[in-house]
Amino acid sequence: MQRREPRRLFFIASADRDLNRMPGKVKEEFVTALTVARLGGHPGSAKPWKGEGSGVFELVEDFDGDTYRAVYTVRFKEAMYVLHVFQKKSKSGIKTPQAEIEKVRKRLKDAERHYAESFKKEKNKSKG
Repeated sequence: MQRREPRRLFFIASADRDLNRMPGKVKEEFVTALTVARLGGHPGSAKPWKGEGSGVFELVEDFDGDTYRAVYTVRFKEAMYVLHVFQKKSKSGIKTPQAEIEKVRKRLKDAERHYAESFKKEKNKSKG
């Protein structure tokens, strides 16, 4: 099996702070799954995030009667971005609230911009 370098991990906006505010068991499960993804694997608990195309996944954990989610993307060769971590508080059953969907959409654009700016600069530095 070919070993690859782990992707660099980035958190967009408040995602890191939000992850750290999760209950311990939830945080532990999310960190483990994100590590698997960062190393090129596919966490068993990950499923595609609908609406943003390939390479965007969500992790779902239930704990103490509440549901928690972490949304991340592995679209980029050298980086992985945690876009949003939140407790689902939908009043409409299983449907994700529109505000949370919009937050993921905006943060994915932020991740794309960050990747383009940061990794383009690094490639240019290594050429010079």
